[in-house]
Amino acid sequence: MSNIVLHGHTFKIKITSAEIQKAVADVARQMNTELKGKKPLFLAVLNGAFIFAADLMKKVTVESEISFVKLASYQGMASTGKMKMLIGINEDIKGRTVVILEDVVDSGETITNLLDQLKGLGAAEIKIATLLFKPDAYTKDVRIDYAAMVVPADFLVGYGMDYNRLGRNLADIYVMDYSVTTNK
Repeated sequence: MSNIVLHGHTFKIKITSAEIQKAVADVARQMNTELKGKKPLFLAVLNGAFIFAADLMKKVTVESEISFVKLASYQGMASTGKMKMLIGINEDIKGRTVVILEDVVDSGETITNLLDQLKGLGAAEIKIATLLFKPDAYTKDVRIDYAAMVVPADFLVGYGMDYNRLGRNLADIYVMDYSVTTNK
């Protein structure tokens, strides 16, 4: 599909499924080298990172574990600026290497909130991995260790990312097409 309509807005393809899969494989190769012997705990941030986490974990060959945390800060196309943990961490992470898996890092609010919580739980090393990194929107000083793709600060949907709960299931990533007016 070259264009899709969600909630009356038209979106066009920005990144194809093939491009995504290549970028995920590249990140997995880097992780397999750098995390060898560390038995990391991958911590996927729900809901957006579930597809990225699933595809990445199929390619990660180092001994590792995966768990999930759910944080919320978005409503529609804008961040609410408020962060809350909805589902917590059940694993003992004291002294462990933890790799946060995010779908997209834009402002950095989610990452810094989760990073503070993980430090408080005694993680020895925390790395951050994201499918998409938006450096133009990033406002934090926290290093992003693994960025599969660097993208502009556009609103994106697909491959786990949604627009008011629609579009997570799309294999490609789409951007709003402001040149098209759609009536709903």
